[in-house]
Amino acid sequence: MTEVDDRDGTRPTGDRLTADELRTLFLFESLNDEQLARIQEQGRVERYAGGAVICREGEPATCFYVLLHGTVALSRLVHGDEVEFNRTEQRGVYTGAVQAYLAGRIDQVYASSTHAVTDVEMFVLPADVLGGALREWFPMATHMLEGLFFGMRATQTIIGERERLLALGSLSAGLTHELNNPAAAAVRATAVLRERVAGMRHKLAMIADGRLDGTRLRRLVELQEEAVKRVATAPPLSPLATADAEDALCDWLDDHDITGGWEIASTLVAGGVDAEWLDHIAGAVGGENLESAVRWLTYTVDTEQLMNEIDDAVTRVSSLVAAAKQYSQLDRAPHQTVDVHDLLNATLTMMQAKVPQGVRVVKEYDHTVPSIPAYAAELNQVWTNLIDNAFCAMREDGGTLTVRTGHEADRVFVEIGDTGHGIPPEVRPRIFEPFFTTKPVGEGTGLGLDISYRIIVNKHHGDIQVESVPGDTRFRVVLPVTEI
Repeated sequence: MTEVDDRDGTRPTGDRLTADELRTLFLFESLNDEQLARIQEQGRVERYAGGAVICREGEPATCFYVLLHGTVALSRLVHGDEVEFNRTEQRGVYTGAVQAYLAGRIDQVYASSTHAVTDVEMFVLPADVLGGALREWFPMATHMLEGLFFGMRATQTIIGERERLLALGSLSAGLTHELNNPAAAAVRATAVLRERVAGMRHKLAMIADGRLDGTRLRRLVELQEEAVKRVATAPPLSPLATADAEDALCDWLDDHDITGGWEIASTLVAGGVDAEWLDHIAGAVGGENLESAVRWLTYTVDTEQLMNEIDDAVTRVSSLVAAAKQYSQLDRAPHQTVDVHDLLNATLTMMQAKVPQGVRVVKEYDHTVPSIPAYAAELNQVWTNLIDNAFCAMREDGGTLTVRTGHEADRVFVEIGDTGHGIPPEVRPRIFEPFFTTKPVGEGTGLGLDISYRIIVNKHHGDIQVESVPGDTRFRVVLPVTEI
């Protein structure tokens, strides 16, 4: 018999377990004598004092551990902090090289850290011994586990790529729609502008055919420049005020025998022209040339408005292209220092066409938030996933999407909130699991939040949290201000 330590009933480090003792562990209870002998020969007992690290996350997984005595805690590193996710004293539980059966096919590293909470006794088996035994003794089970592991990983990769392609297609369609509106407006305004310029040339020829002396012609040109300035400074009018102003101008035009006054009154009012200013025109050119002069100045006002419309349309196109470049991070380094507001604005612009009817977007930005080091394109993917989920939650009844930013100490946070139906408490613990989705079949892959979690937690050493009640769901993304 092996000598037992009288102080606590455990045995010395380096000792071996008997076959009968191995059978008391649920992992080995069904092995035959030959198999138990192999495990007994290769395994050993190790003791760890309370507080010791048994194995550390990320280091090469060389051993498989089975708890014999004591309490252990399992933890993972999350943005620099050790987060404990399990603590147990159950005899027979295991950790360490749990994927040893895949040796040679994937890098074998410890998926988590294991700490001794109290003095701990572990049965330790080399990873290559465990892997060889599993492949030899249970070939069918090993093949099934391998197929499950690699199949799930391949499926996750393929579906993830498919989801990204679908998201890209949807965003591209939305961007095309958004670009089409200002582009069509610019084309229409250009066509009308061409007609107005031709009309201006015709009217100018009639005015300058010798019937106006130099002084009056110079005054008319000065009035034209004044008309351009009026267009630039014309105040916006309410519909009622606009209608009243147009009626007043129509009366003035009719009183001065200008035909079709109702056709040009709206243009003149939009350009800030009133009856008092038209009196200046009448005084400058005289009655016989008044109609030609008024129409010429109307063309001036109209062309200026059309050029403003073209300028607005082209600026809109330029802004959309800039937003697309910001969203895709085209021609930019993958890792850079970024302003989260630029990324959020670019994402919201790209998703403008996806905003459901009845949904209002509210920005609550803290502009004192510092820039942070990040993978910008991947953060945009996170914003896209969270905002798209919020839109889906409000698609039927409408609501408000709130994008909020702020910072606390050395961390920046971005909060995406919606007033949708909320996340049921029973499914909330699973929302970050791969392939888990509450959307109907065919509408969701269950990878959006999983991808977001991995981007934030694994790649940026941040955190992503959720609080949800009906009418108020908030996803908060926390990111470090400095590199970790």
